[in-house]
Amino acid sequence: MPRRRIASRELDPGTIFAGVDEAGRGPLAGPVVVAAVILDATHAIRGLDDSKQLTEERREVLYARIIERAVAWSVVFVEREEIDRVNIFQATMLGMTRALMQLAVPPQFALVDGNRLPRTLPCPARAVVGGDALEPAISAASILAKVSRDRHMHALELVYPGYGFARHKGYAVPEHVEALGRLGPCHEHRRSFAPVRSLLALEAMQLAMEV
Repeated sequence: MPRRRIASRELDPGTIFAGVDEAGRGPLAGPVVVAAVILDATHAIRGLDDSKQLTEERREVLYARIIERAVAWSVVFVEREEIDRVNIFQATMLGMTRALMQLAVPPQFALVDGNRLPRTLPCPARAVVGGDALEPAISAASILAKVSRDRHMHALELVYPGYGFARHKGYAVPEHVEALGRLGPCHEHRRSFAPVRSLLALEAMQLAMEV
């Protein structure tokens, strides 16, 4: 059964539209990464899908094809400090706006994965629930965001060894929670997330008792 492409079918023919998606809203550490992609209708990319449904090897192959064939693309990192300052939801919304604004070709419309839209988008937009599995442009953005963030977490493993960032990418898996308790939070851990916040509060309490 062919995939439904509901949202893009409803756009006027010839509309320049971008797909937008993010990676890394849930982890305890690292940035949230947002990508925007305008695909070339004359150079279709086979195999696009929700990045979570693809193997790492397949994502890497598709990443290269998207970069090569897309009309325009952008990837934006919203770092841990900003996440903690404005909260993860607002950080993601800011990332979506920035990703669209950084496209070399201004889109006339945006299809955004999820059920919420930023208020500051530079063009009209529509939220598409499950869009990363339905709309090729959103699938492409999902892949760019996921691969870019995974590569970044591999690099952070070298800077902050012991946490296992290269394996779990900062998510709250048992290995990460154990390392967090043993080593304490590093610079990349999100202070506004409950497990990290609780550890920092405990450390502060212990220091106060020692004084």
